[in-house]
Amino acid sequence: MGMTITEKILAAHAGLKKVSPGELIEAEIDVVMGHDLSTPLAIKEMERIGAKRVFDPEKIVIVPDHFTPNKDVKAAEACKELRNFCRNQGITHYFEVGRMGISHALLPEQGLVLPGDLVVGGDSHTCTYGALSCFSTGIGSTDLAAAMITGKLWFKVPESKKFIYHGNLNQWVCGKDLILHTIGDIGVDGALYNAMEFAGSAIGQLTISDRLTMANMAVEAGAKNGIFQADRHTEEYIRHRAKRCYKMVESDPDASYESIRSYDVTEIEPQVAVPHSPGNTRPVSQLGDITIDQVVIGSCTNGRIEDLRTAAKVLQGNRVAPYVRLIIIPATQQIYRLAVLEGLFEIFLDAGAAISTPTCGPCVGGHMGVLAKGERAVSTTNRNFIGRMGDPDSEIYLSNPAVAAASAVTGRIAHPDEVVKGRD
Repeated sequence: MGMTITEKILAAHAGLKKVSPGELIEAEIDVVMGHDLSTPLAIKEMERIGAKRVFDPEKIVIVPDHFTPNKDVKAAEACKELRNFCRNQGITHYFEVGRMGISHALLPEQGLVLPGDLVVGGDSHTCTYGALSCFSTGIGSTDLAAAMITGKLWFKVPESKKFIYHGNLNQWVCGKDLILHTIGDIGVDGALYNAMEFAGSAIGQLTISDRLTMANMAVEAGAKNGIFQADRHTEEYIRHRAKRCYKMVESDPDASYESIRSYDVTEIEPQVAVPHSPGNTRPVSQLGDITIDQVVIGSCTNGRIEDLRTAAKVLQGNRVAPYVRLIIIPATQQIYRLAVLEGLFEIFLDAGAAISTPTCGPCVGGHMGVLAKGERAVSTTNRNFIGRMGDPDSEIYLSNPAVAAASAVTGRIAHPDEVVKGRD
């Protein structure tokens, strides 16, 4: 019996010829990521056990992104602790404000995560990097400390579930809609501790940006990781970014899967996850008249340049509805610069949007868009739990960037065709 992509990567990093689901292994780690929420706790754990040095300062990436630029004194102290730690440890990949980005957009962009890698990070959405055909998963701060000290962690090999997408994508449908539709189908625990392997002819139509979005939200189905087989799009994306060797891995034809599901994407329209679960999804056409107060376009899920281009296409020539605020957050400084050079910021500003430097900010209810009691937001982020973006009595609706932009213009949740049709 053959192995899946996930099993092959874990076996290689454990020094084994073969692994099976449920097996406990100890594996070598290629990249360890931490940010301003998870790393201070890991640093304290290192100090508690007397560890003096990290295992390899070249393989650790530290990104202050959640509450930065510092939203208050507590955030400032946490970021100061990160800065001092990286300086003392000689961490090569430390990204300060002004050079940083939201970690899950930044690491792929910088060529720090590559096919065949085993990556862990002190954040649940570390699974994002599986879009580049590596095994990546989130860990807690205690495990983060262990990983930074030893460069190893134990893993239970997950069962793999395969999700096959075929057909041609409809207009305004992207990776965000495929993953929302999938989570709506299987539920938020439908892939609990599984590897979600994404495949099929429709996947070949997706940009790496769309794949990053899908892998990012695998954890919203309870998955250990999400992963794609590398193809020409992967090669094109990493060719000019990679600074070290990498290995393309693919599942064996006779690999075993816990289950296989197939979706015809021609039947999928833009999706919206309504409060208070990413699995509570509806086609946008079935939502009715839901007025909103705020729209956020950004985050590690949908803050890449492709997302901003889509939003700009919808917003061009339109204005944000009265009494609605639109906040746009490019995911990295490089994306910010590209958006300026391409004239996207002019479109956003003419529409009446506010533009932020890269930050997780409103996604975690930190700053730059916290919701008041009773307010509703459409957001391109990944979670719409109670209180996620502010007051527990606020509501979050998750969507792709086109739906979010159209909703900002109409003041209610809307299909992009409502705004764009008639103009083309």
